[in-house]
Amino acid sequence: MHRSVLVRALLALAVLVPSIWSALTLTPTLGLDLRGGTQIALETRDAPGIVADAASTNRVLGVLRDRVDGLGVAEPSLSRSGERRIVVELPGLEDPAEAADVLGRTAQLTIHPVLGPATGVDAARVLPDEDGTPLALGPPALAGEDVSGARASSATPGVIGSVVDVTFAGDGRERWRALTAQAACAAPGDPARRIAIVLDDSVISSPQVDPSIACGAGMPGGSTQITGSFGREQAGDLAVLISGGALPVPVEIIEQRTVGPTLGAAAIEASAVAAAIGVALTGVFLLTAYRLVGLAAVAALVGYVVISYAGLTALGATLTLPGLAGFVLAIGMAVDANVLVAERAREEYQRVRRLDRAAEIGYRSALPAVADSAVTTLLAAGLLFGLASGPVRGFGVTLTLGVLVSLYSALVLSRMLTIWLVRRPSIRRRPAWSGLASPGPVRTWLGRCDPDLLRRHRRWLACSAVVVLLALAGVAVRGLNFGVEFTGGRAVEFSTAQLLDPEVAREAVADAGFPGVAVQSTGTGGLSVRSGNLTDEDVTALRDVLADAAGGADLLRDERIGPSLGEELRRGALVALGVALAAQLIYLAVRFRWVFSAGAVVALIANVSVVVGVFAWWGRPVDGVFLAALLTVIGYTVNDSVVVFDRVREGWTTQHGPALRRLVGSAVLATLPRTVNTGVSTLVILVALLLLGGDTLVDFALALLVGIVVGTASTISVAAPLAIELQGRRRPPAPRRAPARRRSTGAVV
Repeated sequence: MHRSVLVRALLALAVLVPSIWSALTLTPTLGLDLRGGTQIALETRDAPGIVADAASTNRVLGVLRDRVDGLGVAEPSLSRSGERRIVVELPGLEDPAEAADVLGRTAQLTIHPVLGPATGVDAARVLPDEDGTPLALGPPALAGEDVSGARASSATPGVIGSVVDVTFAGDGRERWRALTAQAACAAPGDPARRIAIVLDDSVISSPQVDPSIACGAGMPGGSTQITGSFGREQAGDLAVLISGGALPVPVEIIEQRTVGPTLGAAAIEASAVAAAIGVALTGVFLLTAYRLVGLAAVAALVGYVVISYAGLTALGATLTLPGLAGFVLAIGMAVDANVLVAERAREEYQRVRRLDRAAEIGYRSALPAVADSAVTTLLAAGLLFGLASGPVRGFGVTLTLGVLVSLYSALVLSRMLTIWLVRRPSIRRRPAWSGLASPGPVRTWLGRCDPDLLRRHRRWLACSAVVVLLALAGVAVRGLNFGVEFTGGRAVEFSTAQLLDPEVAREAVADAGFPGVAVQSTGTGGLSVRSGNLTDEDVTALRDVLADAAGGADLLRDERIGPSLGEELRRGALVALGVALAAQLIYLAVRFRWVFSAGAVVALIANVSVVVGVFAWWGRPVDGVFLAALLTVIGYTVNDSVVVFDRVREGWTTQHGPALRRLVGSAVLATLPRTVNTGVSTLVILVALLLLGGDTLVDFALALLVGIVVGTASTISVAAPLAIELQGRRRPPAPRRAPARRRSTGAVV
C-alpha cells in the first residue's frame, strides 16, 4: 500500500473507531421541541434599593432551583443567559400555567401580628383576610428567611382540605414563640388572637392561636400549620413557594414555549424517514453518476453520518428541531465536496489519461474552492450561534459540526478510498468502471452545444432585476407575516379529531368572544391560533371551542413571547443578516478581486430578496427557523459563486471586454456539471423534508428549496454578469509597446 494511503487509512481509523463506539453507547440530548415539555425564560427587574445584575440574578437562580425541585420534574435544566436572564427547561411538563405561577411569583413571605379590625386601629398595613374582611396588621415578625422548610400534608381532623406544615430555623423559632405568646393573651374570638401569614401582599391564612396556648407561653417546637381549605395541588404549590424562599428581585416571564411529546416524536420520526430516503436516493444518484468513485463517496457519506452523530452526542450538544433539520440538510451539503473533486478529476483524466494521477490532481485543484465554500458556510453558522437564540442556535451548532466533518469526509475518507480503488490493476485495465474516464452527460452536452451563456450578460441582469422587484412587491403589497418570536404575543397549535375548515374555526372562535384572534391551518390538519394577548384561561376556552366544533382538540404547541423580547429578536435578526452580508463581502474581497466579491454579494442580496418575497406573497411565517434557513441560503449562494470565481482566478490575467466575458463564461460552463449534480443531491434531501418532514419542517424546507434554486441561478444571472459589467467599466490597461531597436551609429567599413 502506498505510504500516503496508509497514513490516511490510519487517520480514518483513528476517527471512525471512537465515533462508532460513541454512536453505539451514547444517547443524544434532545431539546424540548423534540421530547416535549416547557421552556420558560425569565428576566430579573430592578427593585427599590436593589439592582438586577449578575449577582442578584444568580441568587434568583438558586431560589428557582429549589422551587423546580418541588415540582417533581425529571432532569430539569436551569441556566443563566446573559446578565439578567434565566432559562428554565422542564421536560415532560405540559401545564405551563403551573410552572409559570410557581416560577414567576416573588413569594415574599411575611408573618404579622393581627392588631384588630381595620377601623380604629393604628396599623402598619391593612389587608383583607381569606374571607375579604379587612384586618389591621402590625409590622412583620418573621420573614421568608426564617422558614427552614414547608411541605403539604393531608388534612387533620376538623380541618377542611389539605394543609401546609411549616418549620422555622434559627432565630425564627424564638420569634415564632414570642409572636404566638403575645397573640395568646387576647380572648378567644378576638381578631388580635389571630396571626396573619402574608404571601405577596395577600393574606393566605390567618388562624387563631389554639385556646390551649396560655398567655406569654407561646407555641413551642418552632413549627406551625397553615390551613385555608387548600386542595392537594394548591397546598403543594404553596409549600414549594414557601420552602423555596423569596426572590431577591422581581422576575418577569419574557418567553414561554410548550411542546407536546407527540409532536416531538412525530418530528423525529418524520426527519428520520426523510433522512433515510434522502440518503438512499443521494447514494443511488452518486453511484449512477460516478460509479466506483461514487461508491467511495457513498462510503464516505456513511462515515460522515456516523462521525457527525457521534460528535453531537460526545459534545453533549442539545439536538433541537432546526438542528435535526440541519443535520439532514448537511448530508446533502457534504456531497458537494465529493462532486466537486470528481468533476475536476474527470477534467484532468482527459488530459493525463491516468486514473490515480487524475484523482490526485482533482483533489488538489478542488481544495481552494472546497476551503472557501467551507469558510463561507462556517461564517453563517457562527452568526447563527452568536446572534440567534433558542432552537436556532442548535441549528448553528449542527451546521458547524456538519461542515467540519464534511471536510474530513471528503478530504480524508473519500480521498483514501478513491485513490485505493483507482490504483487497483483491474480498475486501471477498465477505467470506465471508475466513473472518471467519461466526462459525464452534462459536460458532454455542453461540449457539443458550446453555449455562450453570457453573450448578453446585461439581459441576465435586467431579468434578474425584474424578478427581484416582483418578489419585493409582495413585501410592499402583503407585508411580512412575522411570527410571535418577532412581534411578541402568543401562538397556540391544536390538533383536531376531525378536519376543520379554517373559516369555520374563525367563526366559532369569534362567536366565543375572540374576534381579533388569527386562525390558520397548519397544513397537516391542525389549526394555529395567534394573538397579541392570550391568557391561560383564553387558551383553555379556545381549545374547548375547537373541540366542540371538531369533535376533540389537543394542545400541540404553545409559544408566548413578551413584546420587549420580540422587538429584541427582530432587531437581532436584522443585525444577523447585516453582519452576514458584511462578513461575506469582506471574506470574498480578500480572496478574490473586488468586482467578483461585489457580484457575489449582490447575487446573495437578490437571492435573499426573492426568498423573503416568496414568503410574503404566500403568507408563510417569518420566524427564527426562517432566519436559520435564510442564513443557510446565504452560505449556499456564496458557495456556488466561489466555485465559479475560483475557476476564473485560475485563468485570470487582466482581461476586459470579450476576453473577460469568455473567461467567465468558460468558468460557468466548467463548473456547471458540479452545480447540477450537487443541486440534485441537495434538492433530493429537501424535497424529502418538505414532503415527509411534517408541518414543523415545511417552512424550513420551503425556504431552502427556493433559496437553493434561485441561488444557483443567481450565479449565472447576477454574480457573473455583474462582475463582467463592473470590470468592463474600468479603464483597460494600455497595451505594452515593444521596445524600439537601437540603430547602429558606427561607420560602415
